[in-house]
Amino acid sequence: MLHTLFDRADLAPRERLAALNDAFLTSEHAMGVLSHEADGFTASVRGVDLAAVNVVQLTMSPGRVVRSARMVRQADPELVCVALAAAGRTMLSQAGRDAVLGPNELAFYDSSRPFEIGVGAPGGEPATLIRAHIPRALLGPSADLVEPLLARPLPGRGGFAGMFVHLMSSLADESRAYRPNDRSRLAEIAGDLLTALVDHHADAEPVPGGDSRQGALLLSVEAFVQRHLNDPDLSPRTIAGAHHVSVGHLHRLFSARGTTLTAWIRGMRLKRAGRDLRDPALSEVTVHQIAARWGFRDHSTFTRSFRTAYGMSPRDYRHASSSQW
Repeated sequence: MLHTLFDRADLAPRERLAALNDAFLTSEHAMGVLSHEADGFTASVRGVDLAAVNVVQLTMSPGRVVRSARMVRQADPELVCVALAAAGRTMLSQAGRDAVLGPNELAFYDSSRPFEIGVGAPGGEPATLIRAHIPRALLGPSADLVEPLLARPLPGRGGFAGMFVHLMSSLADESRAYRPNDRSRLAEIAGDLLTALVDHHADAEPVPGGDSRQGALLLSVEAFVQRHLNDPDLSPRTIAGAHHVSVGHLHRLFSARGTTLTAWIRGMRLKRAGRDLRDPALSEVTVHQIAARWGFRDHSTFTRSFRTAYGMSPRDYRHASSSQW
């Protein structure tokens, strides 16, 4: 699934290090590459764009990848990133914290802040890490929950982390038979897993009342919304009526999660619309039809909301995604 982005075996080791450094300096969030192993430096980079989610596998001799404050000021695409130690040791430093990651451990970092990633142990063998990033805007309210997670080691076994590690590892496994049309489906899965991973670790605050009944109500509301996303009449009032609670109580449930019910519904609709726009099987379905399919009455409102969330119009997003098919 991953394709080669950098593999300069034709160059001498020191030239190879310089070439990788140049490649990273010209990436969308510039980084520099340093290594004390310049005389025997080896490196390869493979990657794949899954629409909004970009995945890269880096294997290199022990060294450091550094994004300075000056680089952040020069350009920042506002990405939320997660690094997975696939083989060997990875160390991630950001926000005054250091995370030492063993195999299949992961940690979040942010393109909007300086960071340093140490790959491998000095004098050791080459190490491999897998990095995935997603535009901050696409995480919606969950993006505001990332800061406490920056440079904190998270176990990669079990739960959402285990699923994410399995997905990243399967993308790097050339024996896995993914079809070109699978890209949109993989993008949706990767985006949802990243969001779920953030929410799982960051949403430590109990729902109002702090008891299991409130948690059950929240799960019931979320399931109800998912089933009725295509209904343009879906609203806090109809949801409250279906659950025999007040609208105010619903709003308090969602405010504890750092969002509003209305914003969460809109975000879910936009995610479903984005998925359909990326799906080559729906290329003949108009943007207007996709918007209506997910409960947007007014096309201009949909276009404006989509541009705010994705940074481009629905048509441009579909065009950009089609280049990956």
